Amino acid sequence: MLFLVLGRGKTGGLVAEVAHERGHGVRVVGEEENRNASALTGPFLATFDAVIDFTTPEAVIHNLRACLANGAHVVVGTTGWYEHLEDMRNLAERKGSGLLYGSNFSVGVQALLRMTKELALTLPHYTFSITETHHADKKDAPSGTALSIRRVLEAANPALKVEIASKREGDASGIHVIEARSANDRIELKHEAFSRRGFAEGAVRAAEWIAGRIGVWEFSEIASELG
Repeated sequence: MLFLVLGRGKTGGLVAEVAHERGHGVRVVGEEENRNASALTGPFLATFDAVIDFTTPEAVIHNLRACLANGAHVVVGTTGWYEHLEDMRNLAERKGSGLLYGSNFSVGVQALLRMTKELALTLPHYTFSITETHHADKKDAPSGTALSIRRVLEAANPALKVEIASKREGDASGIHVIEARSANDRIELKHEAFSRRGFAEGAVRAAEWIAGRIGVWEFSEIASELG
């Protein structure tokens, strides 16, 4: 397959590296070459099996509109744009495009989300909180993953009101801690990413999955299909 990677940051570069390792062709386009999605024309996009976006919350909406309007198949690892999700869903449906989005493409984080749901169901009278730590350059806070964890908790127990504490320190790839507390004890679930490679591998496998498909999915809906 031939993939277009949007974003020359650390994660975008690693995505390109992993895609090469898995036998795919890759073209990387940085934001300086693609201001307001100017590079994403119909003929250009038609040459790729899928597009993978790891840009910024400011750039991703321009990119999504251009890609989906031209019938492309897109994986979005950028967060901080979900208030526009319904607009993007409608555009994908009108144009026959494919959109696969997620706050975290790590298989380990998907396991954490499943355990989080079970904990909330098992301990309905506990209070829950989330602490997330990311690198100092991450622009959105709370992280998309932390917001996903909160949605899982509050869906499992609508009585919960879950607080999120965000920290931005150094070059941390991502640490998420869920605390369940009662008067008698405390339970913690923790996921710590040692590098961005887990996210990159998940994103490339997601691109392999979305190529040729029409519709809109959240990564957690299809993660189990990746093996």
